[in-house]
Amino acid sequence: MEFLRYLLLFIHILGVAAIVGVWFATFRRPGVSPWQFHGAWVQLLTGLLLVGVIQMGHSANLAGFPEGPNNVKVAVKLVIALVVFVAAIIGYRKQKKGQPVSTGLAHAVGGMALINVAVATLWQ
Repeated sequence: MEFLRYLLLFIHILGVAAIVGVWFATFRRPGVSPWQFHGAWVQLLTGLLLVGVIQMGHSANLAGFPEGPNNVKVAVKLVIALVVFVAAIIGYRKQKKGQPVSTGLAHAVGGMALINVAVATLWQ
């Protein structure tokens, strides 16, 4: 179970790297790339799976899972992840159709993902 948690965490970090990395790389000419779109759904899916695995490990009293998930923190991160996901879908669809993506929408994808990383790491 602990290996699964670390595997999901690894994939979760790759998802945020795709979102924030592309955002930094295209900061002057913002858009929403397929990498950001895929990173957003990977973040959402692996985040939900991580919460489930942590809850199961805690409920079963397994070593390495002394505490269950912080449900308030999870709720805040979920709301932010949904904002990132919806913004990425909208921006990706516009970009795919050849329509311009607003600067605010493109920066919302990367900026909100960065805020989600801050919540994950700074909230104790």
